[in-house]
Amino acid sequence: MQLFIAYKNYSSWSLRPWLAMKVAGIEFEETLFPFYHDNSLTEFAKQEAIPATVPVLKMDGQTVWDSMAIMETLAEAYPQASLWPADKAWRAMARSASAEMHTGFMGLRSQFPMNCRRQVSVEASAESLNDISRLAQLWQVFYQAEPSLAKNRAEGPFMCGAFSIVDAMYAPVMWRIRNYGLFVSDEFEAWSQAMLTLPAMQEWLHAAQAEAWQISSYDAVI
Repeated sequence: MQLFIAYKNYSSWSLRPWLAMKVAGIEFEETLFPFYHDNSLTEFAKQEAIPATVPVLKMDGQTVWDSMAIMETLAEAYPQASLWPADKAWRAMARSASAEMHTGFMGLRSQFPMNCRRQVSVEASAESLNDISRLAQLWQVFYQAEPSLAKNRAEGPFMCGAFSIVDAMYAPVMWRIRNYGLFVSDEFEAWSQAMLTLPAMQEWLHAAQAEAWQISSYDAVI
């Protein structure tokens, strides 16, 4: 199994399935395309007849692109990994929140590109503030869920208790909020700390810090 990604310092979409697979203990090889610095991703996309975007997973002769498609495919292939919550109600909430991240939060994502190496305080735009408000509301929904769901909180500090795909989908938001000096809520802070201390997240961070590539448009955000 092979996962094709881009820069660990900058590629938010690459982080999502990479982190999910690492936490779940799914073994894979990785190939990194530094697409701002060479044409390797473009050539790969032509060869595979897919969009020139990352991540891409090759598994059992099948090519799967898009983070959500990759993680859904892995959830089917590795049911024992519990990539989605076992509880039906939690699973529905997690899928809804994952889809919301997939298509939303454009103000936050546009103003604050993921940059694991750089910490700077930046004033949020009106659009980003709206997204931050929505994040606070979303975390309140998950962390103050009805008692029948909240019992799962004992399984861990993540959005549904145990780590799942929804945590992977929001993983880059942790870097955006943390590294641009922003604040969402106490619930979000608790989740962010749990995400940051994951061994897999630390592995990603150390690799990002070791990368020599730089993207000036990302590094110049003030």
